[in-house]
Amino acid sequence: MEHKIIKTESEYRQAMERLEAIFDAAPNTAAGDELELLSLLIDNYEKEHCPIKLPDPIEAIKFRMEQLGYKTTDLAAVIGYNSHASEVLNRKRKLSLSMMRRLHTQMRIPAEVLMQEYE
Repeated sequence: MEHKIIKTESEYRQAMERLEAIFDAAPNTAAGDELELLSLLIDNYEKEHCPIKLPDPIEAIKFRMEQLGYKTTDLAAVIGYNSHASEVLNRKRKLSLSMMRRLHTQMRIPAEVLMQEYE
């Protein structure tokens, strides 16, 4: 089957159907190569037409805290002060660059998420 850049929703749906049909193809086979190519074409289309927004920085911190079982005091150990942790979580204090660095390093929150503007 010959493939080209996906430009329309119809072409996208067709590509998704074909991908589903050959999803279990073995690597280094014709079907496996087609699967890899279709995956790249679909990914390219989705990046352009279905972008996923980054999460709100504060919501990302809260989510990661929940994953790690952290309380506000644990967050304070990461960013510096109990009062700062509470103020950040309640959106009364903006994240500083040093806070962002520590959150990224110690809690593994992506820097691009933390650097976004938020209310």
